[in-house]
Amino acid sequence: MKIAQSVRTGAWLLIALNLLMALGAIWIFMRMAPAIEIIIERNERSLEACEEMLAALAMISRNAQADRMLKATFENALKRAQNNITEKEEPAVLEIINADFNDAFLGDRTAQQKTVAAIVLLGKINREAMVAEDHRAKQFGNAGAWGMVFMSASVFFAGMLLKRRLSRNLVTPLEEIHQVMSAHRNGDNMRRCTGPHLPADVQQVYSGINGLLDRYQSQADPGKKVGNH
Repeated sequence: MKIAQSVRTGAWLLIALNLLMALGAIWIFMRMAPAIEIIIERNERSLEACEEMLAALAMISRNAQADRMLKATFENALKRAQNNITEKEEPAVLEIINADFNDAFLGDRTAQQKTVAAIVLLGKINREAMVAEDHRAKQFGNAGAWGMVFMSASVFFAGMLLKRRLSRNLVTPLEEIHQVMSAHRNGDNMRRCTGPHLPADVQQVYSGINGLLDRYQSQADPGKKVGNH
């Protein structure tokens, strides 16, 4: 029957839409998690290296052995920053740090100032990159949220459409059949199944029921001719 096929199609449509919505939500969260991880891992490493380099410069003293240890710490942090370049502005700044830090540890005041300024700029570049990545992640999350709203609205309207079709093609005809059967049991042998704008399947069912009622009435009252309905 076409009605049964319509009900099955509508049910599978709702199932498919709900499945797509669930998969879409999973995909969004799986995409957002790496974005947040990138913000934490990539730029945080450079910021940590900046902090170590500034700390080493701030602790320079006249103790040669201590200064050698501080310089080694500085070089190690600088190397980590050079191996973790994530922004296009970083190479030029790292070049300034690499060119001046030796003189800075020798006590050159100008070199120290240039090195500190470059390190501060390197930290600023990475902080701004983190803010930009965070903004992009939020935009992606907002887009995903609106996508879920759209899919939820689609599921809602599909459900309303299916409900309307079920009410028109199944619930209302069943109620009509129930009322006709109840009237027949209560002695109203003239009541038959009727209704406007009926689907072909429902018309066939109504015709079959009305035919059975006509034959039943004819058998119950053989002397009375029963017309077709």
